[in-house]
Amino acid sequence: MGFLSKYADRIGVDLASRRIGIDLGTANILIYERGRGIVVDEPAVVALSNRDNTVLAVGREARDMLGRTPSNISVIRPMRDGVIADYIITEAMLQYFIQRVIGRINVVRPEVIVCVPAGVTSVERRAVREAAEQAGARRPAHLLPEPIAAAIGARIPIDSARGNMIVDIGGGRCEAAVISMYGIVSSESVRIAGDKFDEAIVSHLKRKYNLVIGERTAEDLKIKIGCALPLERELSVEIKGRDQVTGLPRSMTVTSSDVAKALHDPLLTIIQTVRSVLEQTPPELASDVIDQGIVLTGGGALLRSVDVLLAEETGLPVHVADNPLQTVAIGAGIAADHWEQLRHQVPVDEEAIDSFSRATWARSSRTSGSRSSPAEQGPGRCSGSRPRISIEGAHAARSARS
Repeated sequence: MGFLSKYADRIGVDLASRRIGIDLGTANILIYERGRGIVVDEPAVVALSNRDNTVLAVGREARDMLGRTPSNISVIRPMRDGVIADYIITEAMLQYFIQRVIGRINVVRPEVIVCVPAGVTSVERRAVREAAEQAGARRPAHLLPEPIAAAIGARIPIDSARGNMIVDIGGGRCEAAVISMYGIVSSESVRIAGDKFDEAIVSHLKRKYNLVIGERTAEDLKIKIGCALPLERELSVEIKGRDQVTGLPRSMTVTSSDVAKALHDPLLTIIQTVRSVLEQTPPELASDVIDQGIVLTGGGALLRSVDVLLAEETGLPVHVADNPLQTVAIGAGIAADHWEQLRHQVPVDEEAIDSFSRATWARSSRTSGSRSSPAEQGPGRCSGSRPRISIEGAHAARSARS
């Protein structure tokens, strides 16, 4: 390492400075690198060749293939409800994006902080950590609860002895938490968020208009005319789908009122989650929340009038964070910049201590040919039998395009 440090000094590279924060979301993956800001903001989607297990595309290009591929290509979303649904694909996706950020040949692995939902189990946390380490992160990879990362990214002073409430509406989960002194005092996590919004829109149009649409169309509807409350000036957009009765293609105009009705039930669940957290909050911190209000982050915060709805239902002031889509990733990056100070304050789960046993498992698994991590053996893990996949095809395709 002494030789490497001298060599790095000659070429002007600080080997210890490669730190990145990762928001490993259900819908999108964002990476923040120290000194550069957000360097990756891509959909968490992978296109895989079924013939030779080669990754064909990752991110936006893979997302554009959803619902449009032949049988020899699978388009996979490896994250579901905020946790890993396909360990091997998640590892390959992380490896691809980490290599995009720091290069494919690295003398020293980067220090990585990955955000995880506060409501996940220890098995799910362990799966995220192992996937990051196998993808190229320095051991141990650090985990940061998403509500804390969102609060840091929203520039909320979490170091003070005051209660601050954050509601993060992501792609797979909604998490509401009251934070004080670097810790989560009370929190609730519900698997109702952006994906469930899309499913609700699909179900509503199918039930009311006998029109079958895909998840891409539903997401576009949510972005273009989605709202939590009826708008003064109604919006509309023309969509195309398949008639459920005749089986033929059909187009129709959908209004923002239709979308608001479709989103009523999932939004009601989110409101109940926020109320539950407020009920669990100690009185002194609850009084702080009255003064400070609620801060909304995540892609769901961009839904029109969702802040107004939440304010009406709770009686508290509600603010949408600046750039809510990137708040968690920015918070992870800031935490990476100040990890020496934060690591003694932010709660760390017991898995972080046992890095040597995980490193030993990783070496033994490569020697024995075992493909599934111990985390895959717990509830919710799948694809343990999937063989290792290659990301060289995705790198080659990207190089050819550039």
